Amino acid sequence: DAIDLRVERGAIYGFLGPNGAGKTTTLRMLLGLTRPSGGRIRIFDQDLATQRASILRRIGSLIETPSLYPHLSGYDNLRATQILLDLPRSRIDTVLDIVDLRGDAGRVARDYSLGMKQRLGLAHALLAEPELLILDEPTNGLDPAGIVAMRELVRELPKRMPLTVLLSSHMLNEVEQIASHVGVIRDGRLLFQGDAAT
Repeated sequence: DAIDLRVERGAIYGFLGPNGAGKTTTLRMLLGLTRPSGGRIRIFDQDLATQRASILRRIGSLIETPSLYPHLSGYDNLRATQILLDLPRSRIDTVLDIVDLRGDAGRVARDYSLGMKQRLGLAHALLAEPELLILDEPTNGLDPAGIVAMRELVRELPKRMPLTVLLSSHMLNEVEQIASHVGVIRDGRLLFQGDAAT
């Protein structure tokens, strides 16, 4: 309902709200996966309706569960995307290192734990060196160790590459530990946004 997210370059923006508040719907609209009933979406100072392809080339995303080929290894899952996007093959090893899956890259994805699948999905999202990374509840369903690993990984990303992160969560304590900026949504309305320290 007339949401205006102001996500600063280099920030980790925590999009916080209870289940059903509209977080996933908003993120899906930002990616052109759901059509808004009104208004305009502007990303990178461009209109999504007219500049969709150029905008989406600059975004990496992980919405809900990662789409993986279960019969392929982690490496080959990334290789398929790397070929499709015509990226340097060296990017595969780079993102595997970032998500700490280099040692498990030869295992088939169906044998990965949920946390490993999430990290492989994150590697997919990082493959094309996006400027904006959109993550929908990246710790959802993970065990405590997986939550800590994902939290640390996301917190370090903007330090390792020129990247802005927009992530949704329904857990206040997770957002407090990871975000530099926060927006709070309830019933489709943005109630607050600003520096996480305030």
